[in-house]
Amino acid sequence: MPRMTGGRFIAETFQAYGITHVFFMPVIIQQALLEMERLGIRRIMTHGEKAAAYMADGYARISKRVGVCMSQSVGAANLAAGLQDPFLASSPVMAITGRRPQTDQHRHAYQEIDHTEPFNAVTKYNVLVNSAEQLPEYLRQGFRAATSGTPGPVHLDFEGTTGATIAGAEADLSVMVDEPFAMVPPFRPEPSMELVRQAAQVISQARRPVIIAGGGVVASGAQREVVELAEMLSIPVATSLNAKGTIPENHPLYVGVCGNYSRWCANRVVSEADLVIYLGSSTGSMVTNEWTVPAPGTPIVQIDINAAELGRSYPAQAALQGDAKASIRKLIEAMEPLGPRTEWVNRTRQLVNDWQDEVAPHVNSDTVPMRPERLCKELSDFLPSDSILVSDTGHAGIWTSTMLDLNHPDQSYIRCAGSLGWSFPAAMGAKCAAPERPVLCFTGDGGFWYHLTELETALRYGINTVTVVNNNRSLNQEKRGNELTYGGQTAGSDELWMLSDVDFSKVAESMGCFGIRVERPSELQGALEQAFASGKPAVVDVVTDIAGIAPRAWSP
Repeated sequence: MPRMTGGRFIAETFQAYGITHVFFMPVIIQQALLEMERLGIRRIMTHGEKAAAYMADGYARISKRVGVCMSQSVGAANLAAGLQDPFLASSPVMAITGRRPQTDQHRHAYQEIDHTEPFNAVTKYNVLVNSAEQLPEYLRQGFRAATSGTPGPVHLDFEGTTGATIAGAEADLSVMVDEPFAMVPPFRPEPSMELVRQAAQVISQARRPVIIAGGGVVASGAQREVVELAEMLSIPVATSLNAKGTIPENHPLYVGVCGNYSRWCANRVVSEADLVIYLGSSTGSMVTNEWTVPAPGTPIVQIDINAAELGRSYPAQAALQGDAKASIRKLIEAMEPLGPRTEWVNRTRQLVNDWQDEVAPHVNSDTVPMRPERLCKELSDFLPSDSILVSDTGHAGIWTSTMLDLNHPDQSYIRCAGSLGWSFPAAMGAKCAAPERPVLCFTGDGGFWYHLTELETALRYGINTVTVVNNNRSLNQEKRGNELTYGGQTAGSDELWMLSDVDFSKVAESMGCFGIRVERPSELQGALEQAFASGKPAVVDVVTDIAGIAPRAWSP
């Protein structure tokens, strides 16, 4: 068995698992970073631990490989906070931190708190690494846990404030790689044919079924199977926000994203269905609008790789445990083509058309300041067919969910699952994973403020994303709630949601990036062309109407 440092072993293991970038705050496992340089792994030093975690998350979601983020002991709690998003989005991220030696614990060591509990809340696997000899077992288990079943974050806490005790020590180490666990999904388990036939019978008897595709479809790469099943059986398709883009949004069977961040037509369709078919989707509050869509008691069929999700919140008439792609394929093979559900499909198209007619005045508006609906229309028309769209949460998530259409099967969409400000660092991680693809980040001014400093990081490493800022100089999603608190008055509540009027294009230019401000709808296409052609990290600051507040999600 060869003798090497822990740092060399870590670097060779990362290379063997196909990792091309790591994201970190210094100082952490310096010996490993040196070895990574020798092996050609790019080391992206950020301005904050949360940003490093978000970049690793974006990288993981696009590459389907494990995204790595790291920090020394004092930043460990910040890194744990950054894992909330990949945990909620089921993204395979590996966090590595340093910690003071055990002899220093419980003695008020400088800048040290317990790391175990913060990471327990946001990881599938959380382990202390006390010696270099433990690396082969714990690193391999980290990759297995991150990618298998429902993917998710893992954490390895290295002895030594900077992990030097592990990375700098020599030991007899041999790199061994479990090839299946290099990417998501490592395996494609299938349900039994007996259960598949049971699900097929339930579906064939439904008069008004609807499919809800979730993030498991994206993780499995089962988008084509979803479309094939829907077309074969004439079943309308809604998606969770994580699965936006599963079916081209101009497809006649597509009704929209359902749940909290939704078109009312999508929620109406799900509410009127007599059977809801969840494909790789949880039945959590986000996709069900707080468990009101569909109504409790609605019959469901569910496919999920995690058996613990089957029947959660809504008891299932048929439940299939397995990989989405493999399970849907077996369901297709078991189903007999049915006659077109003409009445039901026409009803769903009418609801979609009614919604489109309702929003058309804002979508086509030439008013200044620009309506966010018009901004989304222009982006829908512009986005290249292989682009990656990265969305923040809050209004950014609602606008991209409802108003921004992805009509090409090779377009990708990833969204913030928890923390406002995630989108810009995540877009940088996505660009590292797919440098040949155009990456557009959609955020508001409130979201962009969080990690604005990472513009310098993007410039330093040549990570050329384009960020569109829906700049209404406010946190206007909070306006309605604050006015309710103040009895309908704006006086006094303004300081709770208003922000300064800042031109982010000038901020970007001051950092050496490309910046351009847009005030009229007619200017946006040209601005986007310049931004993508600039060869720099780019910011398109779009002045929008402060009254552009997204409607609440529909529920019965």
